[in-house]
Amino acid sequence: MKNIDDTDRAILKFLQADSTISLEAIADQLNVSVNTCWRRVRRLEEDGIIQARVAICDPEKLGLGQTVFVAIKTNDHSAAWLSKFAKTVTSIPEVVEFYRMAGDVDYLLKVAVRSVADYDRVYKALITKIEVADVSATFAMECLKNTTELPV
Repeated sequence: MKNIDDTDRAILKFLQADSTISLEAIADQLNVSVNTCWRRVRRLEEDGIIQARVAICDPEKLGLGQTVFVAIKTNDHSAAWLSKFAKTVTSIPEVVEFYRMAGDVDYLLKVAVRSVADYDRVYKALITKIEVADVSATFAMECLKNTTELPV
């Protein structure tokens, strides 16, 4: 972890909650100059701590109300298979998160789709492009917490 202090953490909390907040407003809240705030934000970006500033969209309002968690097992753990698999999965826009796991499941995907039928289309596209040993889907009934804010 890069060396960050309490002021950096406070800046990160503000920006994670609302990336449109002005540097002037952050500086005022933290009792530092705007220039100090700007330099710190720039350093946090250069160090890769701040990776991007994005708009977070409401999936329901975009017609993507079905979240599916897809557990994948494979019998092939070669670098070549992983490269092809990662390229395949990252090319599917409905896959919004993608993890390599430890334990009984090899990979976990979070998929945002319109419906179960829409997920079936994604599933078929995946299994026709890459061989997997097992695919298991779990459909979310209700989202109780979803945040991009990390505890800094």
